[in-house]
Amino acid sequence: MDLHIFEVFSIIGTIAFAMSGAFVAMEEEYDILGVLVLGLVTAFGGGIIRNVLIGVPVTTLWSQGGLIMLALVSVAIAFVLPLQWISHWKRTEALFDAIGLAAFAIQGGLYAAKMGHPVSAVIVAAVMTGIGGGIIRDLLAGRKPLVLRDEIYAVWAMAAGFTIGMGWFTSNIGLLICFAGVVFFRMCSVHYKWKLPRRSLVASDSIQPQATQTALSHTLSKGE
Repeated sequence: MDLHIFEVFSIIGTIAFAMSGAFVAMEEEYDILGVLVLGLVTAFGGGIIRNVLIGVPVTTLWSQGGLIMLALVSVAIAFVLPLQWISHWKRTEALFDAIGLAAFAIQGGLYAAKMGHPVSAVIVAAVMTGIGGGIIRDLLAGRKPLVLRDEIYAVWAMAAGFTIGMGWFTSNIGLLICFAGVVFFRMCSVHYKWKLPRRSLVASDSIQPQATQTALSHTLSKGE
């Protein structure tokens, strides 16, 4: 694993996710403390979950002083940005979210691969690093986790983890190709609204009352 690439992906993911968490907090009208908490949780929550799952002490977070400061600066910048700039960010939010997903998924996969874990563990590490912070962010913001209900999201993190675990991308160029691929397919899923198959248990129950109400309204309009 190339340490330089590892650090670059960590920096990209930290900035993208810290600002994402800060903007979600401001959308929910949280105060400065809430903005700070959601920004840090989004940036580091996935990495903490990953460390627990692959046997890395959680306290290693405190050795990442540079990334923590970077996240704090990113949150502070997000908090003071003019509304026009924030509106522009929101229009490109999906792109930055895709960048953060790709960066953290690859970073998590590389972390697990370096420790000699099997492919399954590398995939889990990639997925949890890529989506864990976003899940915690949405739960703290009182939202349904985006990654579990919207366009295909976690699948691209799984794909990144699989390719890294199989050793297909080990050089700088290979990792950059993997990074670009995750961003590209994530944006395609947003643009074309690709979704995984789903089944709702609510629809079948709600059809009958709606049909009954329609029939009742029709009967009353006829004076029957």
